Amino acid sequence: MTDLAVIAVKPRNDYGLKMMNDSKDESFGNLLRAWRKKRRFSQLELALDADISSKHLSFLEGGRAQPSREMVLRLSGPLKLSMRNQNSLLTAAGFAVQHPQRQLDDPQLEHAVRAVQLVLSGLEPYPCIALDKHWNIKSSNRAVRHLLVDVPQEMLQTPINVLRLSLHPLGLRKQIVNLEEWSSHLIHLLQEKIDSDDDPYLKELRNELLSFNGIDPKPKRRKQVEVLLGERNTAFIPLQLRVRGCLLTLVSTTMVFGTPTDITMSELLIESLLPANEETAEWFRRLDDRGADRP
Repeated sequence: MTDLAVIAVKPRNDYGLKMMNDSKDESFGNLLRAWRKKRRFSQLELALDADISSKHLSFLEGGRAQPSREMVLRLSGPLKLSMRNQNSLLTAAGFAVQHPQRQLDDPQLEHAVRAVQLVLSGLEPYPCIALDKHWNIKSSNRAVRHLLVDVPQEMLQTPINVLRLSLHPLGLRKQIVNLEEWSSHLIHLLQEKIDSDDDPYLKELRNELLSFNGIDPKPKRRKQVEVLLGERNTAFIPLQLRVRGCLLTLVSTTMVFGTPTDITMSELLIESLLPANEETAEWFRRLDDRGADRP
């Protein structure tokens, strides 16, 4: 079994590097217009929220006016841009980035990383993982391995993507009792993130997850995708997972850093799987009491 208990510090280079605007012209004006349309603002609406004239906004988008650094940040507010996307907008306007992005082994992140590890260990004997913005596992506590005892080693090679691990035919898919419901939930989360951030990597991941459900993500099959997503009317969706003959019912909760100033920490999620009934809680406590690595 792969040991997931240590934070991975090797940086990934496959995300956050493409601007939202896929055209060759990645000017500030084009990028600003793309984000405005993505957020469904008219020029007048964005101008009012940013407290500027709609004429000036039109000039900025058309390249007839150049923004100040302050103007770029002012426009980023109503557009609700992430730190990463604020940096992209600043760079397109010719300015230095506002928010640093450090690796997890950077000394300046030492206290933050320690806080993550405290949360992970503090939630034992229940599973808890730290994820990056693409749902790749950066760290986990020891309880996670109890859920992975039947997963082939080939699925546990780093970086481990928790969405792929859940829905891949060789991952946890066959063990998830409420697969249709849980699959819909995960794709909902992914689609919401795509709608917010327009991340190319996440779009590819979504298409891969849809293919596991036999759905072609092309427009002609959009109806199938909409049926899969459907409407969620329940207060929460549990994960029902069968491990070595035992049915576990778990509730997922997510934590984020409240006041990050670094991109890496702003994108880090801490996901815990807590027991939804006493039988599940007892299953984990029993394993913890005997110090076993396997059920």
